[in-house]
Amino acid sequence: MKKLIVIPARLSSTRLKEKPLVSILGKPLIRWVVEGCLRTKERIILATDSERIYEVVKDLPVEVRFTPSDLPSGSDRVAYVIRDEKVDCVINYQGDEPFVYEEDIQRLFHALEDHPVATLAIKDPHAYADPNSVKVVLRQDHTALYFSRSSIPYMKTSSDLYPLKHVGIYAYRKQTLLEFTTMQKSTLENLENLEQLRLLEAGYSIKVILTKNYYHGVDTEEDIRLVERELSARLFTNS
Repeated sequence: MKKLIVIPARLSSTRLKEKPLVSILGKPLIRWVVEGCLRTKERIILATDSERIYEVVKDLPVEVRFTPSDLPSGSDRVAYVIRDEKVDCVINYQGDEPFVYEEDIQRLFHALEDHPVATLAIKDPHAYADPNSVKVVLRQDHTALYFSRSSIPYMKTSSDLYPLKHVGIYAYRKQTLLEFTTMQKSTLENLENLEQLRLLEAGYSIKVILTKNYYHGVDTEEDIRLVERELSARLFTNS
């Protein structure tokens, strides 16, 4: 199975200006992501529309592919990059997620042996009432039943499993991703502004892998403070 990790990184962003270049402990966010992915020893491509993003990673052993700025999503950016690549599967590793774990990468790739799509989730009670945190509920086989910004499932009692916060890192079989990015946006996708609902509505199985590792994407100034606190603690522990 030929594997690939693609990191989509667009310079413009709606919630945090020039997010890939935002400084995290003195280092651009996108560099944290690329360096983390490189530690997995997998082949890495950075898909970007920006020379400025390229400049902050050009000394790293990562392939860089320039993509059109008008592509509508990170998934489209990844699909654009892999269409002529001889790979069987690809992980779309979000360019705003500075935490990377080799074991989770391998579990995602492994899940593609039986499922066309796989993703991650963590148990996080703090995310339950936050509409900016996407929640997921599962079938008995741990494939996704539904994703929502709402508080799902409604819990009259406590649960050992829920609530589950979705971590927006996806693994795809190549053909599945190419099919996905040619499909029209679906009704539920438009309502929730969650592109993975397009796959569910079309009948694709999405395997959800539960992990206890720490993930936190960067979308706001508060996220920067949270991420810096966690990274600082790790650097101190390893020093």
